Amino acid sequence: MTIYIVCFLQLLQDELNRKILDSLLAFIRKSVSTFQRGTDDWVSRMRAHEIPTAALVLGVNVPDHDMTFQCLSDQLQQSVTPFVVSVQATECAGQSCRVLERLMGTSVSVDNEEEPEQCSTNVNQKRVHCSLITLCNWYKTVTKVCSYCKERTSVGKDMQQHPPIVVIFKDLEAFNPKVLQDFILICSRYVEQLPLMFVFGIATSPSTIQHMLPHSVSSLLGIELFQSLSCTQHLASVIDKVILTSQFPFKPNGKVLQVLVSIFLYHDFSVRNFIKGLQLALLEHFHSQPLSVLCCKKEAALVHATELSHRDVERLQQLPSFMRYVEEQGPQEQVELLTSVDHVKEVCQKLLKDLCKYHKNYYTTLRCLHILTASLPKYPLGKQIRELHISCLEKNVWENDEYACAMQLLRMMAKDELTSALQKCAEILKSGKTKKMRAALLQLDNLLSKFDQPAGEDLTSPGEGLQKKTDLFQLQKTLLEMKKSRRTKKMSQFEILRDQALEFIDSLVRSHLAPPESQPLYEVCYYSSSAVLRRHLNATPRTSIQTALSNPYHYLKNEDLRAEDGTVSNAAPDICIVYKLHLECGRLINLYDWLELFHSCSSTPTSARFIQAVSELEFLGFIKSTKQKTDHVSRLTWGGC
Repeated sequence: MTIYIVCFLQLLQDELNRKILDSLLAFIRKSVSTFQRGTDDWVSRMRAHEIPTAALVLGVNVPDHDMTFQCLSDQLQQSVTPFVVSVQATECAGQSCRVLERLMGTSVSVDNEEEPEQCSTNVNQKRVHCSLITLCNWYKTVTKVCSYCKERTSVGKDMQQHPPIVVIFKDLEAFNPKVLQDFILICSRYVEQLPLMFVFGIATSPSTIQHMLPHSVSSLLGIELFQSLSCTQHLASVIDKVILTSQFPFKPNGKVLQVLVSIFLYHDFSVRNFIKGLQLALLEHFHSQPLSVLCCKKEAALVHATELSHRDVERLQQLPSFMRYVEEQGPQEQVELLTSVDHVKEVCQKLLKDLCKYHKNYYTTLRCLHILTASLPKYPLGKQIRELHISCLEKNVWENDEYACAMQLLRMMAKDELTSALQKCAEILKSGKTKKMRAALLQLDNLLSKFDQPAGEDLTSPGEGLQKKTDLFQLQKTLLEMKKSRRTKKMSQFEILRDQALEFIDSLVRSHLAPPESQPLYEVCYYSSSAVLRRHLNATPRTSIQTALSNPYHYLKNEDLRAEDGTVSNAAPDICIVYKLHLECGRLINLYDWLELFHSCSSTPTSARFIQAVSELEFLGFIKSTKQKTDHVSRLTWGGC
């Protein structure tokens, strides 16, 4: 199932990037057509002297950019041009050489006046001069065989006679502006000989181009802006397709999902890392819960009764949710569930079916409730569906004050807005494949038909238009007025129908949005070890370093290093002994006294080894030199691990 989920996520990411990549490909094809044919009008001739440049704004989720650029490069090479090269800011010093090397597939050397012929004619070393003249000659030679490749290969059929040379700058903000300006100026001189195109990968804002390039340089570029999906939209799609679905039986519980979302929001905004965390939770679940294999069977996590071993039956009987289920049964049934293996297998199959139905009803009802509450002022149950989902996982959502507030605000909605939201709920219920969802759809359709019937009384809401006001005082005032008016005024037909609709939604929520802990055998599908996942994902380097230095046996597992609490073996590495001694010192450490203590503790003491260990501690940030005393160092850390 892990491989299946990974493949599904890869297809999902390709689908999310498809729109922006298709726009980029269309822009590149359109730009290369200008180079292919002659241009007569003045505007086209001016554009022909510019380097077509796509400014691709990807957002601050930098770890996800590599996948997008790799997908773009693959699609370009498959359908547009084989000449695609990517460069990073770390290669800025030899940028021109890197471009030539990756395009031509040869080693590149800078101009050498003493041995020009030797560098350019040595076939064995395949070294050429780093200049765009060399690239022009190479491009002319290569494109001569394009017609032959076009006839013999399927890829070549889609390519132009003069395929463009696309240079992708992955992290534009990190490039040296001076080097980038020089590279653009040099390339602009060969724009009539080489169909060059640039793709700028931008993480912050398109104004970065103006800040890095003066007008004299940016005027040489024909820039077109492309905006990708935001990382939050990408995350919402991943959660919707992978977590909020009954297609995948594995589920993270509320705390685990909260850990993954918190790391996404407060660390790197990386959807790729979010997916890695989800995969790690999946592996941890299968490693720690032997019964998790039951959710890998076909037909929605069902397992045939004969596939359960006697040990599996014992594990099932020890599950807390199964024990609660047994306690709720009659005396005779309890005896059967505790003594009969065959009966437990049959009940297990039935409970897994019920768990599958629970998930289908849960996610359908969750989407209906989100449709109704997402547009309310102040978002009492959260703007994103993941927030509502986490609330439902933690406890009964109808017991929250936020839920009561949301229902009060829904009673202020006007007829058009309420009927529109209920019609969206009906569309969601149509996708439900269970009997309960089909019955709920019939009931909702009946309510909607009553809203459409003409009525003699006024069908306007007393709170119409006020739901858009987000001032808390105004909302409280309106609610109080509605309570008073209900006591003195007879309810209109619309108000009666609105109350019936909200009572229907409330009954749907109470029936199908109970936490998964209320379902027997939920442990089979749900991973709940949020502390383990947080420890794996939120690395604490300082704690790990201090543990390694104070107790090297913890990582090395060498019996010679085993020692009593608070001590370090004299066979330990020098840095461990030096670290342990420095913990006993104050703010300033006398190097000579430190050395003497090291000689008395180490099994093979030498001054050179002591100096090396002290240098390593300084490199790790535990000490630093001080100007107060020349023969002392200053301690920088306090407290143990």
